Amino acid sequence: MAKANILNTRTINYLELIGNGKSYRVPPYQRDYSWSEEQWEDLWNDIVELRTEPEDVHYMGALVVEGRSDREFLIIDGQQRLATLSLFALAVIGRLQAMTDAGIDSKANTERAQGLRSRFIGEKDPASLTESSRLYLNETDDDFYQDYLVQLRPPLNARGLPKSNRLLWECFRYCTRRLDEMEALKNDGQSVASLLSETVARQLVFILITVDNELNAYTVFETLNARGLELTTTDLLKNYLFSRVRVTADLEALQRRWQRLIATVGQARFSQFLRYHLLCEQPQVRSQRLFKLVRDQTKTTADVFTLLDRLEGRAELFAAVLDPSHGYWIELPAARPYIRELNLFRVRQMMPLLFAVWECFSKEDVVRVLKLVSVISFRYSVVSELNTNPLEPTYHRAAKAVLDGQAKTPAEVFERLKLVYVDDDRTRQDFARLVVDTGGQWNKLTKYILARLEGDASGRACDPDTDPGTVEHILPENPADSWKEDFAPELWEEKVYSLGNLTLLESATNRSLGNAAYIEKLATYSQSSYALTRRIPEIAPKQWTPELLDARQRHLAERAVHLWRADFA
Repeated sequence: MAKANILNTRTINYLELIGNGKSYRVPPYQRDYSWSEEQWEDLWNDIVELRTEPEDVHYMGALVVEGRSDREFLIIDGQQRLATLSLFALAVIGRLQAMTDAGIDSKANTERAQGLRSRFIGEKDPASLTESSRLYLNETDDDFYQDYLVQLRPPLNARGLPKSNRLLWECFRYCTRRLDEMEALKNDGQSVASLLSETVARQLVFILITVDNELNAYTVFETLNARGLELTTTDLLKNYLFSRVRVTADLEALQRRWQRLIATVGQARFSQFLRYHLLCEQPQVRSQRLFKLVRDQTKTTADVFTLLDRLEGRAELFAAVLDPSHGYWIELPAARPYIRELNLFRVRQMMPLLFAVWECFSKEDVVRVLKLVSVISFRYSVVSELNTNPLEPTYHRAAKAVLDGQAKTPAEVFERLKLVYVDDDRTRQDFARLVVDTGGQWNKLTKYILARLEGDASGRACDPDTDPGTVEHILPENPADSWKEDFAPELWEEKVYSLGNLTLLESATNRSLGNAAYIEKLATYSQSSYALTRRIPEIAPKQWTPELLDARQRHLAERAVHLWRADFA
C-alpha cells in the first residue's frame, strides 16, 4: 500500500463527488451494469430512513478512481453505485417534469428539474453550449444511458434490450414507482427535489480514493479487499489487459475472445480459474497477488494474446470439472463418476494437475489420474478431515512434473502425491470414527458412501444418484423412550450420525418404520434388498447397542480401506 502514489483519500458526500464540473467514466470494457431489485431496495430504504434523520449520514463504501485531470476520472471500483444514484436522480427529475405537465406548480418545478439536471446529470458548457454528462458508462450501456435515460425517453422495446440495458431501465422505473408511492411527496415538488438535493446529495457519504494510475488502483484494491470489502478482481484484471492493447482491431478481437472466455468459466469463477492456471507453474499463488503476477508476466499486446491462448486452452476443462453433466464427458464417460465424486467432496486443489494431465496424457491415463485424485480426496478430506494447506503445493509439484516431462505415467504422478495419500492404518482408524451429517446437501455424500459400500458388499452396482433407497438411522433421529435404556441423551447425540448407525433402506419402508423400537425393525431389515442392511440382524439379533454400532462401523472401515485405495499403493 505504501508504494502506491495515492493522490487523495478523503470522505466526501455525493454532492461534492459529482459537483464542480467533475465527470466520471467507466472504462470501455469494464463489466456491464448488474444491480437488481435487492440492491435498489436496500438503497431506497436507506434514503427513506435518512430523510427522517437529517443529521445522520450513510456510508456508501470506498470509491476508487484514477485521476485523468482535476475534473475527469476513470471509475476503477464503484460504477454500480454511481450509475444507480444517477438513475435515482433522473427519476426525481422525471417526477418533477410529470408534475409540471400536470399543471402542478409548473414554473417552480421546471426550475427545480433544470437545476437538478445541471447539478447531478450534466450541464451545457457556457462557451461551446454543448451538453456534457457527469457519468459515462461502458460501451454496452453508455449509448442507452445517454440517448434514452438521460433524455427521459422510454425504449421502444424494453424486452429486446441487452440484459444490462434492461436492468438500467428497470432501475429507473423502480425509483420512479417508489417516488410515486411515497405519500409525503405527493404533489410537493419541493419535497421531491429535496430528497435528491439534500438527503441523497449531502447524507450519502463515500471514501473517495484517487490514484494516478490503474496499477496503483489495484494496490489499493488489494488492501481494501483484505479488509472484507467486495471489489471486482476480474474487472481490474480485465482493465489492465485491455490497457496493454492499442490497435482497434486487436481490441475488438480481444473483446470477443474475452467474452467467450468469461461465458465459459463464469464471471464469478474467473479469478479462481486464473489462479489454478498460474499454479501450474508457480508454487504459491495468493488470490490477493493475482494482479501482480499477471502484470509482471504481461507487458505487451503479444503477451496479452499469449496469456489468452493459454487460458482458452484450459477454460473448457475447468468448466467441465465443475459439472459432471458437461458435454466434455460424452466422449469420456469413464471420467464422469470421478468428476461427480470430486464435486461431492468439494475439492478444487487438484485443478492444476488436471490441466497438466489433460494436455500431456492419453485419455485413458486421464481417467486413471481422476480416480487417483478422487481416492486421495476421499481419504484426506472426507475421512481424515486433514488440513488442506499442503494440498495446493503438492498438486503444483505434480502438475509441474507432468508439464516438464518428469512424470509421464499415472504411477509417477502418484509418487509426487504420496505426501497427501493417507495410509491404510490412518484411514481405517478415522473411518471407524466417521460421523456424517445426513441433512440437506450433505445427505448426498452420506448416500454416496453407503451406496459404494453396498455395491462392494453385494457385488452389484449401486449408483447413489439413481438408486431409490434412502438413508435409514438404525438408532432414530427422534428416538422413543424405549431407546433410552441403551442410548442416554448424551450418547444418542454422539452416535446417531455415526456411519455405523446408518444404512440404505427402501424409501416406503423407511417412512413406515419411523422411530420404531429396534425389535420392530429387525424383520424389515432382514427382508431388505440391500446386503448391508440384511446383515444388521446377524450383527445385533436382539438389541442395538453402542458397542454393536461401533463393531459394525469397524467392519465398514475394513471394507472402505480396500474400496477407496490407490491403484499404485
